[in-house]
Amino acid sequence: MFPEYDVIVVGAGHAGCEAAVAAANMGSKVLLATMNMQTIAQMSCNPAMGGVAKGQIVREIDALGGYSGIVTDHSLVQFRMLNLSKGPAMWSPRAQSDRMLFASKWREMLEAHENIDFWQEMIKGLIVKDGVCKGVITGLGLEIKSKAVVLTNGTFLNGIIHIGEKQLGGGRAGEKAATGITEQLVELGFEAGRMKTGTPPRIDGRSLNYDRMEEQKGDEIPGKFSYTDTPKVTKQLSCYITHTHQAVHDMLRTGFDQSPMFNGRIRGLGPRYCPSIEDKIDRFSDKDGHQLFVEPEGWNTCEIYVNGFSSSLPEDVQYKALRLVPGFEDMKMFRPGYAIEYDYFPPTQLKLNLETHLVKHLFFAGQINGTTGYEEAGSQGLMAGLNAHLSIHDLPPFILKRSEAYIGVLIDDLVNKGTKEPYRMFTSRAEYRILLRQDNSDIRLTPLVNAIGMQFLEQRMEAVKIKEESIAKVIKYFEQTSVEPDLINPFLESIQSAPLRQKMKAITVLSRPDVGIAAMRAALPIFDNELSQHSEESLVSAEIAMKYAGYIEKEQEMVDKIERLESVKLKEGINYHGLVSLSAEAKEKLSKMKPQTIGQASRISGITPSDISVLLVHVGR
Repeated sequence: MFPEYDVIVVGAGHAGCEAAVAAANMGSKVLLATMNMQTIAQMSCNPAMGGVAKGQIVREIDALGGYSGIVTDHSLVQFRMLNLSKGPAMWSPRAQSDRMLFASKWREMLEAHENIDFWQEMIKGLIVKDGVCKGVITGLGLEIKSKAVVLTNGTFLNGIIHIGEKQLGGGRAGEKAATGITEQLVELGFEAGRMKTGTPPRIDGRSLNYDRMEEQKGDEIPGKFSYTDTPKVTKQLSCYITHTHQAVHDMLRTGFDQSPMFNGRIRGLGPRYCPSIEDKIDRFSDKDGHQLFVEPEGWNTCEIYVNGFSSSLPEDVQYKALRLVPGFEDMKMFRPGYAIEYDYFPPTQLKLNLETHLVKHLFFAGQINGTTGYEEAGSQGLMAGLNAHLSIHDLPPFILKRSEAYIGVLIDDLVNKGTKEPYRMFTSRAEYRILLRQDNSDIRLTPLVNAIGMQFLEQRMEAVKIKEESIAKVIKYFEQTSVEPDLINPFLESIQSAPLRQKMKAITVLSRPDVGIAAMRAALPIFDNELSQHSEESLVSAEIAMKYAGYIEKEQEMVDKIERLESVKLKEGINYHGLVSLSAEAKEKLSKMKPQTIGQASRISGITPSDISVLLVHVGR
């Protein structure tokens, strides 16, 4: 009935969709298995992509040939570049999406790919022979053979939905949980755990009074995520901000005795940085109120997502509390918020290519690894799909370094440090933020994925080449062009910057913190005439390269030093228990996690500098 596939991807959420595309674009024949074809790429939580650090990840996914950025550009209803008041390392794109458009565009792109087939049914088990994964077993008992399998089960593995004292088996509202896989993996020797996440109530936007809220518009000149020729948004929807207050908190507290989070029914840990409203009230009892973001779900729906009001309290308590929020006095609810508890597998059981240590050609990606967020899931899916293809062709794995991408930081953190709570990416997790900016993801990453043979990258590579040449020309122009005091002083005085006393290179003027290329172009026609031939993105990247040259150079020097450790390989099969000078903790963790390099070993929690010295002596360094 079925052909043998190169790669089977289990689950069609953000991780599964990117995994399928990545493997297919490498040339693999892929089967994407999902319990429901109508929920492919569904935005289960908020209708948004990007944000702080997450926006950088979406741009990296796009630069690596993934589809998340393209789909977002086709479905966005609002675009904002966050943190523009800070340095460029912190600039983070964020988009509100039309939830239905997002999912339909993803499905359209997947179905258009000749290398991707689909199967709608729960996958209840894996075919594993002699430590190698060779396919999947469906709920009907069908065996589908493949050379590799990528598990992207999201919150569906033994998922339980909690609303007050009510418990429902399910992986998402209205959908059943997936069973069988966890039990089989545990039998094979995998360690499993439980995590929790949650979602807010959905509200009828027609019942809200927006005059009582603060309007939050998109950028006047909206950007986009993809480096490809996706459409630019011409109109945008507004979001709104309101706040809870003491009366809201008092009403919510009346349900605390029925809260599964407080009475012990939920065993899994929830996301520290996206807590439920009851958790916020309990942990931050000194605060009089909390921000709520009122976000539209799309162009053609009145459904509203209340960001910041995630809850598992009884539905009547949620309803009464929300009606006390300014602008929500006449609120009508579509459905209450809920918490969901699900199985995950500590990611220290994975190699850096996201293949499991215990079973060859079996890969994990997304929430099964203990992460939270569409962006984190999508990036892992992409890397797992790429590496599944490479592994079945006995090719070297594709691993991004911490100095090359936020995705590299994410996976390195998961594999070497593990996580006991849902992992979320922040800019603070990356040591080399000034190198890993959202504006240069294409220059950093597209050549890398092109070098391993990904298809359909000709236009992308040409665009990277043009952009690099453009940036170089802009920098050269500023280095070689001198400006006369009488020409530029009126502009400098208008921004209260010290006037020039003598002729000076344009790059020196640009280095002033209050001077930028856009302002110089607007004030001085000579600059506009020369620079108008370059794209806005090239000008932004060139300005960053010139203004932050010293910081970029220092960060690159740090990278070069660390890379010396990364280049020192550790052989497979080292008997760490036989290295008597290692600490007991080092012996245990190194034996379990099997690092491939000294650099990777140094980032494992609990490994000390003296342990690294022992390893360097062992490898003859």
